[in-house]
Formats: sequence, structure tokens, C-alpha cells
Amino acid sequence: MFTTALAQRQKTPQDELPLDLFAAIEELKTELNAVILAHYYQDPDIQDLADFIGDSLQLAKAAANTQADTIVFAGVHFMAETAKILNPDKLVLLPDLNAGCSLADSCQPEAFAAFKAKHPDHLVISYINCSAEIKAMSDIICTSSNAVKIVEQIPKEQPIIFAPDRNLGRYVMEQTGRDLLLWQGSCIVHETFSEKKIVQLKITHPQAEAIAHPECETSVLRHASFIGSTAALLKYCQNSPSQQFIVATEPGIIHQMQKLAPNKHFIPAPPYNDCNCNECPFMRLNTVEKLYLAMKNRTPEITMSEDIRLAALRPIQRMLEM
Repeated sequence: MFTTALAQRQKTPQDELPLDLFAAIEELKTELNAVILAHYYQDPDIQDLADFIGDSLQLAKAAANTQADTIVFAGVHFMAETAKILNPDKLVLLPDLNAGCSLADSCQPEAFAAFKAKHPDHLVISYINCSAEIKAMSDIICTSSNAVKIVEQIPKEQPIIFAPDRNLGRYVMEQTGRDLLLWQGSCIVHETFSEKKIVQLKITHPQAEAIAHPECETSVLRHASFIGSTAALLKYCQNSPSQQFIVATEPGIIHQMQKLAPNKHFIPAPPYNDCNCNECPFMRLNTVEKLYLAMKNRTPEITMSEDIRLAALRPIQRMLEM
């Protein structure tokens, strides 16, 4: 899967590209009345081009509130789907349709439907990192920013299925004291960080604070002085008096951390081996070249059936209300 994904990244028809891609993209934005939304895990060039950069919750809110006619989503497939769910009449473009998500892929609709059917008395809270089909089977959507707050609003006697990320689910259980029934999904990036290497880094950099995303495994989280969503990690680095940070999440966020705190030092948490496995191979499929071509050709476009869209919309709206 990842070999194919990385190979796809190289397939950009260079002869179709203008000399000044950034200027050409600005022209197309005007022509399409387009907004570019980018996740923190995108390449720095895309982040610098974007009209809005955020984590899943911030991007969902931006998509819900945009007045643009076209949404160009520099992220992964489930994020662009969420934008389409919220904006059925807008053109939603994803630079590369192969930009999927290992976490979303770990929760397939048929298997989840069977799992849900075995527990008919359970409320389903699903992390936004899932497909439109899983959202359509959910009662409430959450993000890493608000998962704890949402679970705390559910009556204690109400049993809950939490899907698809088991690591985020465990973290929510620890924070709330609730017993959640967890779907056993996970993110390949956040499960690749090496506890041993993080400990070694803390010895080498004794002044550095370790910070982590709650999708990381418990063995990594226990070494973190702060755990939070991507946006929360960014804010924490800005406000903390510490000058060094070991960052246990996808290293694309470090571009924004460095921009907002240029005098601080950020060390990406290392994976188990010497690969670039701490980089999401799907997020990195999007390039400036593909973004330009998507806008120029009005494709790849995100589409879905109206039945799925409406069913997926309800739990997203409930999240935004809560």
C-alpha cells in the first residue's frame, strides 16, 4: 500500500505546469472563488499556500463556515469527505485521491456494522478520522480536541462504542474514568514512535519537553509532559517557557511550530528504525503540483450518495452543537 502511495506521488505531468506555480494557484483561486484548506501534516509549501491551516476540528469548522464556491482540501480523503458532507453544493477537490488514511482503512463499513449490531444498546462515538460510511453509522463524531469533553457529556449509565482509534479511546477512558468499548483501529504513524528512542532523546536533551498526540500508544504517552490535539500541541509550544521539545506526532506540524516560535528547538520523535515512518505517506501524496492541476482541471472531485451524506451529517452537526 505505502509503496504504491509513494510511487503515485512522483506521477505529476511536468509539461502541464506553469513556471510560477504559486502565482498560477492564486489566479485559479480567484477564478474558482476557491479556498485552500490544509492540515498541519502537509508539506511546508502547501501550508504556506493555504488560506486556512488547522487540525481536524478546526478544518471541519472552516469548511462549515466558508463562503467559497470551491474547497480545495490539502489533507486526506476523510477530511475532504467531511467538507463535502457539510457543503453538498460546493465543488470539493482533493489533489490526490490516493491520499487515504491508515486509521480510516482499519475500520471497514461491513465489519463495523456487524460489530455495532452485536451491541445495540451502545451509543456510537466515532473519531472524525473515519470514512463517510462509518460516520453515517455513528451517533456523534469527535476529534482529538474534543473527545474527552463529548464523552463527559454522555450520561454515565449509557454504554459507548468508541471507534476507530483504540489509542485515543484508551486516553479518553483514562481522562474520563468511563469504560468504553473500543474498535481496534490505529494510525500507522502514531504507532511507529519508539519509546526507547524517546527516552534516549530525553537523556541527550534533558531540558526538552516531550509532547504527544493522544493517538500515540500508552508507552509513549507516559513520557509526555503534555498530551493534546495537533492544534493544542502547537499552542502549548508557543506558550511554554521550555526552549526544546520532542514532538510525538507527524512532523509536518513542526513547520508551524518553528514559524510561531522561531527561537525554540523542535525534535521529531523517532520511529523504531531509520525509515521516515513518522511521516504520513498519505498526507505527503499531496504536492503543490497536484494542487494546481486539481484546480485547473476541477478534478479529482469528492462525491457521495445523498443518503450517506445526510446520515453522516447528523453526527457531525451534533459534535459541532456539543
